[in-house]
Amino acid sequence: MIQRYFKAPVTAFITPICRALLRIGLSANAITVIGAAGVAFSSIYFFARGEFFLGTLLVSLFALSDLFDGTMARISKSDGTPWGALLDSTLDRISDAAIVIGIWIYLFNEGSDLHVLAIAALFLGGLIPYIRAKAESLGIECSVGFAERPERLIILLVGTGLYGLGLDFALGLSLWLLVFISSITVIQRMKAVHQA
Repeated sequence: MIQRYFKAPVTAFITPICRALLRIGLSANAITVIGAAGVAFSSIYFFARGEFFLGTLLVSLFALSDLFDGTMARISKSDGTPWGALLDSTLDRISDAAIVIGIWIYLFNEGSDLHVLAIAALFLGGLIPYIRAKAESLGIECSVGFAERPERLIILLVGTGLYGLGLDFALGLSLWLLVFISSITVIQRMKAVHQA
Protein backbone atom coordinates (compact mmCIF):
# COMPACT_ATOMS: atom_id res chain seq x y z
CA MET A 1 0.00 0.00 0.00
CA ILE A 2 2.79 2.43 0.89
CA GLN A 3 4.41 1.95 -2.51
CA ARG A 4 1.34 3.28 -4.30
CA TYR A 5 1.67 6.69 -2.67
CA PHE A 6 5.42 7.15 -2.38
CA LYS A 7 6.97 5.27 -5.31
CA ALA A 8 6.85 8.14 -7.83
CA PRO A 9 8.32 10.91 -5.62
CA VAL A 10 10.94 8.60 -4.11
CA THR A 11 12.00 7.41 -7.57
CA ALA A 12 12.33 11.01 -8.76
CA PHE A 13 14.47 11.84 -5.72
CA ILE A 14 16.85 8.88 -5.96
CA THR A 15 17.28 8.77 -9.75
CA PRO A 16 20.30 11.17 -9.77
CA ILE A 17 21.95 9.07 -7.05
CA CYS A 18 21.30 5.90 -9.05
CA ARG A 19 22.87 7.46 -12.15
CA ALA A 20 25.94 8.38 -10.09
CA LEU A 21 26.26 4.83 -8.74
CA LEU A 22 26.07 3.44 -12.27
CA ARG A 23 28.73 5.89 -13.45
CA ILE A 24 31.22 4.65 -10.85
CA GLY A 25 30.68 1.08 -12.03
CA LEU A 26 28.16 -0.36 -9.59
CA SER A 27 25.40 -2.47 -11.11
CA ALA A 28 21.86 -2.98 -9.86
CA ASN A 29 22.71 -6.57 -8.94
CA ALA A 30 25.77 -5.43 -6.97
CA ILE A 31 23.62 -3.02 -4.95
CA THR A 32 21.12 -5.83 -4.32
CA VAL A 33 23.83 -8.14 -2.98
CA ILE A 34 25.53 -5.45 -0.86
CA GLY A 35 22.22 -4.39 0.66
CA ALA A 36 21.06 -7.92 1.45
CA ALA A 37 24.42 -8.89 2.95
CA GLY A 38 24.41 -5.76 5.10
CA VAL A 39 20.86 -6.37 6.33
CA ALA A 40 21.56 -10.02 7.11
CA PHE A 41 24.81 -9.36 8.98
CA SER A 42 23.48 -6.36 10.92
CA SER A 43 20.35 -8.25 11.96
CA ILE A 44 21.99 -11.48 13.02
CA TYR A 45 24.90 -9.77 14.77
CA PHE A 46 23.40 -6.70 16.45
CA PHE A 47 19.80 -7.76 17.12
CA ALA A 48 20.89 -11.11 18.52
CA ARG A 49 23.24 -9.29 20.93
CA GLY A 50 20.49 -6.91 22.05
CA GLU A 51 22.04 -3.87 20.35
CA PHE A 52 18.75 -2.85 18.82
CA PHE A 53 19.19 0.85 18.18
CA LEU A 54 22.48 0.50 16.32
CA GLY A 55 21.16 -2.59 14.57
CA THR A 56 18.06 -0.72 13.42
CA LEU A 57 20.12 2.14 12.01
CA LEU A 58 22.35 -0.23 10.04
CA VAL A 59 19.51 -2.45 8.82
CA SER A 60 17.55 0.63 7.70
CA LEU A 61 20.58 1.98 5.85
CA PHE A 62 21.25 -1.27 4.00
CA ALA A 63 17.53 -1.83 3.35
CA LEU A 64 17.51 1.38 1.31
CA SER A 65 19.32 -0.59 -1.39
CA ASP A 66 15.91 -2.02 -2.26
CA LEU A 67 14.90 1.45 -3.44
CA PHE A 68 17.98 1.85 -5.60
CA ASP A 69 18.43 -1.46 -7.40
CA GLY A 70 15.15 -1.37 -9.31
CA THR A 71 15.68 2.20 -10.47
CA MET A 72 19.27 1.41 -11.46
CA ALA A 73 18.08 -1.58 -13.47
CA ARG A 74 15.59 0.57 -15.37
CA ILE A 75 18.15 3.29 -16.08
CA SER A 76 20.74 0.78 -17.30
CA LYS A 77 18.16 -1.02 -19.47
CA SER A 78 18.72 -4.28 -17.59
CA ASP A 79 15.26 -4.20 -16.03
CA GLY A 80 13.28 -7.39 -16.37
CA THR A 81 16.13 -9.88 -16.77
CA PRO A 82 15.21 -13.25 -15.25
CA TRP A 83 18.47 -13.41 -13.26
CA GLY A 84 18.05 -9.93 -11.79
CA ALA A 85 14.44 -10.62 -10.81
CA LEU A 86 15.32 -13.97 -9.23
CA LEU A 87 18.31 -12.52 -7.37
CA ASP A 88 16.31 -9.60 -6.01
CA SER A 89 13.39 -11.75 -4.87
CA THR A 90 15.61 -14.40 -3.30
CA LEU A 91 17.75 -11.92 -1.40
CA ASP A 92 14.64 -10.07 -0.21
CA ARG A 93 13.46 -13.31 1.41
CA ILE A 94 16.86 -13.87 3.01
CA SER A 95 16.98 -10.29 4.33
CA ASP A 96 13.46 -10.50 5.76
CA ALA A 97 14.21 -13.81 7.45
CA ALA A 98 17.51 -12.56 8.89
CA ILE A 99 15.81 -9.62 10.61
CA VAL A 100 13.29 -11.87 12.34
CA ILE A 101 15.89 -14.53 13.15
CA GLY A 102 18.08 -11.92 14.85
CA ILE A 103 15.11 -10.82 16.96
CA TRP A 104 14.20 -14.45 17.70
CA ILE A 105 17.73 -15.29 18.91
CA TYR A 106 17.63 -12.36 21.31
CA LEU A 107 14.18 -13.19 22.66
CA PHE A 108 14.99 -16.88 23.02
CA ASN A 109 18.22 -16.14 24.89
CA GLU A 110 16.32 -13.75 27.18
CA GLY A 111 13.76 -16.45 27.95
CA SER A 112 10.93 -14.33 26.58
CA ASP A 113 7.71 -15.98 25.43
CA LEU A 114 7.67 -13.44 22.61
CA HIS A 115 10.09 -15.67 20.72
CA VAL A 116 7.03 -17.68 19.64
CA LEU A 117 5.68 -14.55 17.93
CA ALA A 118 8.98 -14.15 16.11
CA ILE A 119 8.64 -17.70 14.76
CA ALA A 120 5.09 -16.92 13.61
CA ALA A 121 6.30 -13.71 11.95
CA LEU A 122 9.06 -15.64 10.18
CA PHE A 123 6.59 -18.23 8.90
CA LEU A 124 4.04 -15.67 7.73
CA GLY A 125 6.74 -13.47 6.19
CA GLY A 126 7.68 -16.34 3.90
CA LEU A 127 4.10 -17.39 3.21
CA ILE A 128 2.87 -13.99 1.97
CA PRO A 129 5.24 -13.69 -1.01
CA TYR A 130 4.92 -17.43 -1.72
CA ILE A 131 1.16 -17.16 -2.17
CA ARG A 132 1.61 -14.24 -4.56
CA ALA A 133 4.32 -16.00 -6.56
CA LYS A 134 2.31 -19.21 -6.81
CA ALA A 135 -0.85 -17.34 -7.80
CA GLU A 136 0.99 -15.37 -10.48
CA SER A 137 2.50 -18.60 -11.84
CA LEU A 138 -1.11 -19.71 -12.32
CA GLY A 139 -1.93 -16.47 -14.12
CA ILE A 140 -3.75 -14.84 -11.18
CA GLU A 141 -2.87 -11.33 -9.98
CA CYS A 142 -2.44 -11.45 -6.20
CA SER A 143 -0.95 -8.27 -4.75
CA VAL A 144 -3.76 -7.61 -2.28
CA GLY A 145 -3.25 -7.27 1.45
CA PHE A 146 -2.21 -4.87 4.19
CA ALA A 147 1.17 -6.42 4.94
CA GLU A 148 3.30 -6.09 1.85
CA ARG A 149 7.06 -6.08 2.30
CA PRO A 150 7.54 -2.34 3.01
CA GLU A 151 4.81 -2.35 5.66
CA ARG A 152 6.25 -5.42 7.38
CA LEU A 153 9.74 -3.93 7.36
CA ILE A 154 8.59 -0.58 8.76
CA ILE A 155 6.63 -2.23 11.58
CA LEU A 156 9.62 -4.33 12.62
CA LEU A 157 12.19 -1.54 12.40
CA VAL A 158 10.03 0.96 14.29
CA GLY A 159 9.62 -1.68 17.00
CA THR A 160 13.31 -2.56 17.20
CA GLY A 161 14.37 1.09 17.08
CA LEU A 162 12.04 2.16 19.89
CA TYR A 163 13.00 -0.91 21.92
CA GLY A 164 16.61 0.09 21.49
CA LEU A 165 15.74 3.52 22.87
CA GLY A 166 14.31 1.96 26.02
CA LEU A 167 10.60 1.51 25.23
CA ASP A 168 10.30 -2.07 26.45
CA PHE A 169 6.81 -2.64 25.07
CA ALA A 170 7.72 -1.63 21.51
CA LEU A 171 9.26 -4.90 20.33
CA GLY A 172 6.41 -7.07 21.56
CA LEU A 173 3.82 -4.67 20.18
CA SER A 174 5.46 -4.63 16.76
CA LEU A 175 5.56 -8.44 16.67
CA TRP A 176 1.89 -8.75 17.68
CA LEU A 177 0.92 -6.18 15.04
CA LEU A 178 3.06 -7.85 12.40
CA VAL A 179 1.62 -11.30 13.05
CA PHE A 180 -1.93 -9.90 13.04
CA ILE A 181 -1.74 -7.98 9.76
CA SER A 182 0.33 -10.74 8.14
CA SER A 183 -2.37 -13.27 9.03
CA ILE A 184 -5.01 -10.97 7.53
CA THR A 185 -2.92 -10.62 4.37
CA VAL A 186 -2.60 -14.40 4.00
CA ILE A 187 -6.38 -14.70 4.27
CA GLN A 188 -6.90 -11.86 1.77
CA ARG A 189 -4.58 -13.46 -0.77
CA MET A 190 -6.05 -16.93 -0.38
CA LYS A 191 -9.52 -15.44 -0.81
CA ALA A 192 -8.44 -13.50 -3.91
CA VAL A 193 -7.12 -16.66 -5.55
CA HIS A 194 -10.19 -18.67 -4.53
CA GLN A 195 -12.49 -16.08 -6.09
CA ALA A 196 -10.43 -15.63 -9.27
